[in-house]
Formats: sequence, structure tokens, C-alpha cells
Amino acid sequence: MSSKRIYLSLSQESGFEQQYIKKAFESNWITSGGPNVDQFENELQDYFEEGSYIAALNSGTSAIHLALILLGVKDGDEVICQSMTFSASANPILYQNAIPVFVDSEIETWNICPENLEIAIKDRMLKGKKPKAIIAVHLYGMPYKVDEVHAVAEKYDIPIIEDSAEALGSTYKDKKCGTFGSLGILSFNGNKIITTSSGGAIISKSKEIKAKAIFLATQSKDPAVHYQHSEIGYNYRISNICAGIGLGQIKVLEGNINARRENHFFYREIFKEIKNAKFFDNFNDDFFSNYWLNTILLETKEDREGLRLAFDQANIESRPLWKPMHLQPIFEKYPYYGNKIAEELFEKGLCLPSGSNLTNQDKNRIEEVIINFFK
Repeated sequence: MSSKRIYLSLSQESGFEQQYIKKAFESNWITSGGPNVDQFENELQDYFEEGSYIAALNSGTSAIHLALILLGVKDGDEVICQSMTFSASANPILYQNAIPVFVDSEIETWNICPENLEIAIKDRMLKGKKPKAIIAVHLYGMPYKVDEVHAVAEKYDIPIIEDSAEALGSTYKDKKCGTFGSLGILSFNGNKIITTSSGGAIISKSKEIKAKAIFLATQSKDPAVHYQHSEIGYNYRISNICAGIGLGQIKVLEGNINARRENHFFYREIFKEIKNAKFFDNFNDDFFSNYWLNTILLETKEDREGLRLAFDQANIESRPLWKPMHLQPIFEKYPYYGNKIAEELFEKGLCLPSGSNLTNQDKNRIEEVIINFFK
């Protein structure tokens, strides 16, 4: 094909990364931890509100796993998890030999439904197991219903792990996503708002919890002159080189968020005239999404697949929404509470190209496919 492929969400260089990578090599600090890591954590802490303490890790998945450990989740415990999400939200539950309990979405934000959340908690307690934690996700950058979800969690005294992997830069009532839960997590995977190539972070509310997370992430080495370990540890710390990439990326974070939101307004203009497609937008002004990915709902699965194939023929990547966890072969045996909202979203939903590096030429090609398909 003559036209270059337009991808769903690609990272892009800021132009500042090399100075930090060069510094890492010049100092021969090319392993985990190091000056870039410390600076990266400090700059992230400055970005979030006062009282947020960041431990930088090698992935968002590692962050969720450590969050479960920090909350004391053990073999046989139950953890409630939003069903409409990527598998990385749920996999760490199984790492701990715990039991995932999946909860459906609500239609306004596509995130965990507060009503079904309470139904699930009550039923699990009737069955003799109070859930140990709740994993709530800001899907595609859209904040979940923070007030309602946290009211339920507080009513039953269950901590929330706030999965903000897709929501760096999103806010709810002007407060940054990642700071609402007992613990928050971020991802810096290559397709996110900013990247460290591979990386993540855990957000806590105290220096002590941050220190404990770093201890666990560096093989739980006891303070001794020899290598001594009194508890299980993990090799989850981010490298000095990857953190250097992150330092270069932070400089363009606001620009990337603005570019993603400009993509959203571009799509909004197209779809406001198309009656048989529903464009996913803010529920109300309390919700400020970074619009990491822009998404639509078609009338049928066949329409969804037809548009996806039309994009593919034009060398443009699009993708169905996340397949809900309770429908996944590895998770389908576990409890689920809901009304099939997540299933319908998966059947009819499509993710649209949303990278912060989309050019006007790219947008013209995307618009042409959409207009021709619905015409």
C-alpha cells in the first residue's frame, strides 16, 4: 500500500530523551534504580497533588500486583474487579492465588457500576467472604463515578486500587485520577499518553508505603551487609535508562493530552451528523478525560466489524473494545455480577486511531473512511 499505516496509539519522541539516556551511560548507571529514577519519581510527585508518593516500576501490571500485596491480599481472598478492562487489571489477582469477582459497567462512563458493585459485595459477604479489595478502572481515560463507587467502598470498608493506566492527565472534579484510591497505578507502556518504553508506577499516600513498595520491587533485601531476605521480593523496579526516557516524555505530557483531546473534538464533529453511531463523550462537566482512546458504539456487531474492515482496507488500525474479563477463557469460571452492559459494549464498540501524533493528512484519511462507510 502506498499510504503509511495509521496506528491506534503510538508513542512519539519528545526530543528530550537522549540527554537523560546519555547521562545514564556516561555515569555507567544502566541498571534498575538510579538518579533518573529518583528524578522521574519527583517530577511525577510534583505533577500530582501534594501528599502523593510515587514508586516507579517496570510496568503497570507490576504496580497492580504490588498494590494487592500492600493491601494484604493472599491465597483464597476475593478481589472485585471491573470486567470491562484489559487483562492486566485482573491477572495480578491470580498471581496472589486470590479469586477475582467481576462487576459490570454502567452506561454513562463504561466503568464499574456502583449498584452492581454493592450487589456483589453483599452477596459475597452472605457467602462468607468479604472482598479484600476493589480494582476500579478509568477506561480509555474516562474517570469512573468516583463519588458513587467510593461511597460503596467506604460503606463496607474495602480499599480501592485505582487503575489509572489509561488516565494520566484525566481528572474528576478537578482532582487528578490516580489520587482517589487507597493506592493508584499508572502505566507508561508504549501506547500510553507518555511512555518509558516499558514502565509503570504505584501512587500511595505516605512515604512509608512508597518505601515498602520499593523494598518489595527490589527483591525485598533486608538491611544487612550480605544478601538476606525475610519475605518474598520481586524484580519490579524501573531501570535508570527507561526512567530517562520518562523524564524526556514528561516535558510533553500536557501537549500530548491536548493533542488527544483535539482528536476527540475532530471525531465529535464527524459523528454529530451520523445518526447510527454513538460517540463516547464526557458524562458531565465533573469528568475530564484525556481521551487516551476515542471510541464509538455502532448499532450492531456487523456494523462494527464492517467499519473496522473498512479502516483496515485503508491501512488504518482500529480495534473492538476490550473483551470483558468474565467472558475470557481464563476468567469465565469466576463470579460475575451485572446486566450485560459490558457485553453489549464489546459487541458494538470500536476504538479509533487516537495517537497524539496524528497529522491533518491522517485525519483526512480517517474521515474519508468514516464518511464513505456511513454514506
